[in-house]
Amino acid sequence: MTSTTTAGTQPRVAVITGGSRGIGRESARLLAADGCAVVVCSRNQDEADAVAKEITAAGGSALAMRADVSDEASVAALFDAAESTYGGVDVVVHAAAHAGLGRTSAVAELDLGVLDVLYRTNIRGTFMVAQQAARRVRTGGAIITFSTAVVRLAMPGYAAYSASKAAIEALTLILARELGSRDVTVNAVAPGPTATELFLEGKDDATLAGLAARAPTNRLGTPTEIAEVVAFLARPAGHWVNGQVIQVNGGVL
Repeated sequence: MTSTTTAGTQPRVAVITGGSRGIGRESARLLAADGCAVVVCSRNQDEADAVAKEITAAGGSALAMRADVSDEASVAALFDAAESTYGGVDVVVHAAAHAGLGRTSAVAELDLGVLDVLYRTNIRGTFMVAQQAARRVRTGGAIITFSTAVVRLAMPGYAAYSASKAAIEALTLILARELGSRDVTVNAVAPGPTATELFLEGKDDATLAGLAARAPTNRLGTPTEIAEVVAFLARPAGHWVNGQVIQVNGGVL
């Protein structure tokens, strides 16, 4: 755990899992620019430290925390650190996920060990983060999870991954209703094909071109475009949006 702060107080505190790469990293940058103290969570301490230092150099306040979202004690320790360092939690962005494993296996051929890994991180991990968030996020706060456009597209070969993300949608909608009396909003963002490091890894140019062609704009989304939606949902201006799965996919068909 590394704390990097600047002078002055931060009125809101954001915990971001998967905060050292891709959409999570961009969300951390934008929320810090909005004035949040940001807790950057990653399984890689060095990567989390780098994001925290960047935020601090820009005048923000950040805590870098190594945590594994599939481990209950690690998740609890993450929220403990946020509260002990900044006094509370107002925003939770759960961007950590297993994205690539098992995404192109037909149901008949899927190794059930792959399904177990996806369940542990994407479903159980999200549930544990949501559980801690439900217990700790202050009145007026926001919880933001991640689904995927693939759930709606019903693409062959993506059954395990899509099922794990559909479960997150169900959890998100129920949690929004459970926390409504505390004025805490809960929404899911469902990105389409987005040019993150993880998404690009292992794909050749022809594959990427085919994925980009599914959008009318004929391109991939950027992590910043997805993170801008996350930042809006975390702001007071986005507080009337609640219990939604928001498709951010460039019109992917």
